[in-house]
Amino acid sequence: MLISGLLIGAALGFVLQRGRFCVTGAFRDVWIAKNTWWLSALFVAIAVQSVGVWVLDALGVITLSSTGFAWLATVLGGFVFGFGIVLAGGCATGTYYRAAEGLVGSWFALLFYALFAAISKYGPLAGTTQALRGITTENGTIHETLHVSPWILVALLVAVAALWARHHLTKPRMKVATLPPERTGLNHLLFEKAWNPFATAVVIGLIALVAWPASWATGREFGLGITGPSANIANYLTTGDLELVDWGVLLVVGILVGSFVAAAGSGEFKLRVPDAQTIVRSIAGGALMGIGAAWAGGCTIGNGLVETSMFSWQGWIGLGAMILGTGAAAKIFIAPRKKSAAPGRVPAGV
Repeated sequence: MLISGLLIGAALGFVLQRGRFCVTGAFRDVWIAKNTWWLSALFVAIAVQSVGVWVLDALGVITLSSTGFAWLATVLGGFVFGFGIVLAGGCATGTYYRAAEGLVGSWFALLFYALFAAISKYGPLAGTTQALRGITTENGTIHETLHVSPWILVALLVAVAALWARHHLTKPRMKVATLPPERTGLNHLLFEKAWNPFATAVVIGLIALVAWPASWATGREFGLGITGPSANIANYLTTGDLELVDWGVLLVVGILVGSFVAAAGSGEFKLRVPDAQTIVRSIAGGALMGIGAAWAGGCTIGNGLVETSMFSWQGWIGLGAMILGTGAAAKIFIAPRKKSAAPGRVPAGV
């Protein structure tokens, strides 16, 4: 059954790469472009998974349980993670699929993300992580706190996601000139045609849903997750402990495989070596991602996609903290560059 992790990961990696689905861009656009197009697509993916995961719970296929809410660790970790993804140039899955496209900067970000996740979960920073995550409140889910059925929240989430998507889909969009297609049929659809963000989001939501029973069958009682498996890879490479190679580890390995197949098939794979400053930022960003995700209990996938579908406070508060962290980093590192590149202004040193 472990092989299902590799297959689901490959499918997810393929869809992420071809759909250009990176949550960093969704968060960044909120602050820099004042655009919520990609953020609304993320909500569609959450809603699709949420409907399915609560059906699986009702049928007894899985059992959703609640633990305390580590509020301080979630807020601090989410903010640190959100700040880090701007420096790294991608969120957890975004870094994986960009690494598979040949972006050397993402290789550094991915390496230090996995390394510092392991350091924060199992190494010298484990005590800090445990102390932060030991500060909890009793009720871990929104529906428990409000004393309502989770199905009320499912209905509300679906309505918000549908209306938000409709808002964007019905707005006139600027037409962009494209080259005539060189491929036909399925080859054109899979490797050449630009994918609609909302169609991509639906497929990601369905893949996330399938991951639940597949992972559950191996004894790993959770859905998609990136940080824990990434930390386990780093830990395995230093200890050789085969028990660390679980369904989640095969999932993230599959993401690399699927992303590479998509990039190679679409002609988008190319080794690209960035300048020294970008490499330094990628290293710093990867390290912050690993620390932040360990503190928060998840990344943009574990918290932003999966925990949100369960209506945990960790998921939704973590998502908000990541957006704020991304905004802070965007204001520091992206907004000044955007201003200096504005028409009519001559950049310094020219």
